[in-house]
Amino acid sequence: MDSQKKTNFQIEAFKHRVVVDPKYADKTWKILEHAIHEIYNQNAGELSFEELYRNAYNMVLHKFGEKLYSGLVATMTAHLKEISKSVEAAQGGSFLEVLNGKWNDHNKALRTIRDILMYMDRTFIPSTRKIPVHDLGLNLWRDNVIHANNIQTRLLNTLLELILMERTGEVINRGLMRNIVKMLVDLGSSVYQEDFEKPFLEVSADFYRVESQRFIECCDCGDYLKKAERRLNEEVERVSQYLDCSSESKITNVVDEEMIANHMQRLVHMENSGLVSMLLDDRYEDLGRMYSLFRRVVNGLNTVRDVMTSHIRETGKQLVTDPEKVKDPVEFVQRLLDEKDKYDKIISVAFNNDKTFQNALNSSFEYFLNLNTRSPEFISLFVDDKLRKGLKDVTEEDVEIVLDKVMMLFRYLQEKDVFEKYYKQHLAKRLLSGKTISDDAERSLILKLKTECGYQFTSKLEGMFMDMKTSQDTMQGFYASQGAEVGDGPALVVQVLTMGSWPTQPCPPCNLPSELSMLCERFRTYYLGTHTGRRLYWQINMGTADIKATFWKGQKHELNVSSYQMCVLLLFNNADRLTYKEIEQATQIPTTDLKRCLQSLACVKGKNVLRKEPMSKDISEDDAFLFNDKFTSKFYKVKIGTVAAQKESEPEKQETRQRVEEDRKPQIEAAIVRIMKSRRVLEHNSVITEVTKQLQPRFLANPVEIKKRIESLIERDFLERDNTDRKSYRYLA
Repeated sequence: MDSQKKTNFQIEAFKHRVVVDPKYADKTWKILEHAIHEIYNQNAGELSFEELYRNAYNMVLHKFGEKLYSGLVATMTAHLKEISKSVEAAQGGSFLEVLNGKWNDHNKALRTIRDILMYMDRTFIPSTRKIPVHDLGLNLWRDNVIHANNIQTRLLNTLLELILMERTGEVINRGLMRNIVKMLVDLGSSVYQEDFEKPFLEVSADFYRVESQRFIECCDCGDYLKKAERRLNEEVERVSQYLDCSSESKITNVVDEEMIANHMQRLVHMENSGLVSMLLDDRYEDLGRMYSLFRRVVNGLNTVRDVMTSHIRETGKQLVTDPEKVKDPVEFVQRLLDEKDKYDKIISVAFNNDKTFQNALNSSFEYFLNLNTRSPEFISLFVDDKLRKGLKDVTEEDVEIVLDKVMMLFRYLQEKDVFEKYYKQHLAKRLLSGKTISDDAERSLILKLKTECGYQFTSKLEGMFMDMKTSQDTMQGFYASQGAEVGDGPALVVQVLTMGSWPTQPCPPCNLPSELSMLCERFRTYYLGTHTGRRLYWQINMGTADIKATFWKGQKHELNVSSYQMCVLLLFNNADRLTYKEIEQATQIPTTDLKRCLQSLACVKGKNVLRKEPMSKDISEDDAFLFNDKFTSKFYKVKIGTVAAQKESEPEKQETRQRVEEDRKPQIEAAIVRIMKSRRVLEHNSVITEVTKQLQPRFLANPVEIKKRIESLIERDFLERDNTDRKSYRYLA
């Protein structure tokens, strides 16, 4: 069977000629035109919308869409011109109300007309790319009403006048304003912007320029900022009430520019009320307002931060260089901590914990703290004071707070190794005198230092605690070995200190009383007998003693004194009166220590177990001393401290500085070798930079000293100069 042929079918339109009345279009348009007139005259109730829709449908269907569209434009235009005349005729305050009423009527009419002409809107208009009915109605309203010669300018002036009235405290009809502004927005963003927003922003700029100038002439900084903040809030509220939301950023920028940016420098530097005055008086509210307003403008926060930094540096410099304020190290450090607390609170409360302000504060403190070379010593003395007596009867949390504050100052120090040197000396005295308030507090601070600077920084400090524990076991062994031989004589407690862990101290000679000398010799024999290869050096100057004394009428007291003071007092068992020279010859105590010792025994009220002739505050070599048998105290135990200058004397300071410089030499050399070992060849300036950077956590290395250490390493064949470039060094393996 042959393959079947595939047949294609096509359905064609029915060939029937529809005869249309030649006057059909005109008749139908007349009906629709009449309807539009009735709709605008608000007589639409009697119209048949179904019939009107069908008429519009048939006109489009019979290719009369163009006639319908152009007729609509002409009819609406005629009506809008009439509306325009009635709006122009409105008098005074009724202008906006009439305009708003007519706009609402037009919108209502427009919705009805759009519904009648829906078929045209959906078919004819898209195919001919004409403007849809609703948009057409808006455009015609814009062109014939809003942009009418006598309306456009009047509308703008009326709106701006009402806003000015509101700015000057009068109440306006915000609902009416909201409707008029919404009308402008509905007519298109360009209408809103060109016909209202641009002139509004220009007028606002002029208004705030004049007002800010008036305010700044008569207000202090705090009041000015309050007014600026209030104006800013008013503009934000105005936008939320009746302006378009897109205007908020623009109008607030105008306020920011005219009221803040143009007057920044004058505001922050305003005498008696500017930023410095606010900082001095802790005016958190004003400072917070300044921060929130200035952050809105370019370079606003930079300006505030720069002035704050300059002020902190200046006041800090005065604090650390004022001879009066550095007399008392504890007060000196406390002032620094108070200043830090003050600005920490300002940054937290007023400046939103801004990290850039915190960094500026830290750099300022680091700057002025290191202007005083004695800052490391003073911070250590502050710690010493607090851990001796300043933190008694306080909770562990409060102790931690104080220690954390000390660590904060410690981080600012460039010469951390100098602090370490003093801290070790002060810790040694606290441990040996048993005057620390808490071993836990001491260990907590050492742990903080260890966390900050590493094990090497604190290894010797931890060794000091170990020696104190070992010494207790040693004394138990000593007394167990002596048995009854010790008898009723003086009791001896010895702390055996590892020389490498403790601060190196000179061992000045001192003649101990005979009974104590014998006991010390026994301990030496015992200790060297139980430990081989060790040497003992007595540090009499670091010891203390408890001695019992009997005064007038048999009154007895127990005196807690230093070892030197004990040696002096025991001389008066055999003499009633001794000259300074006789005491010096008998005890061999160094001159400086002896004068301090006698001063504390004879010149301190309530502790004067000796009398001095002639009586004065200072000790001279011509003085004579007598036992004060009339000494009285309401306490049985009387503690007599040594009158010692808290700060080092100038020679002591030089000696400490020299020891620090000596200790730095091997550290600089070790850093040079580490760097050269990894880099093999390096140019001189690069070596200086790398060494400085590597040692920065401990101290600020002096380039001159680094150069000396390089020369020393070259002499010892660790390095050599490069043959081709004499400014470079080569590592010798």
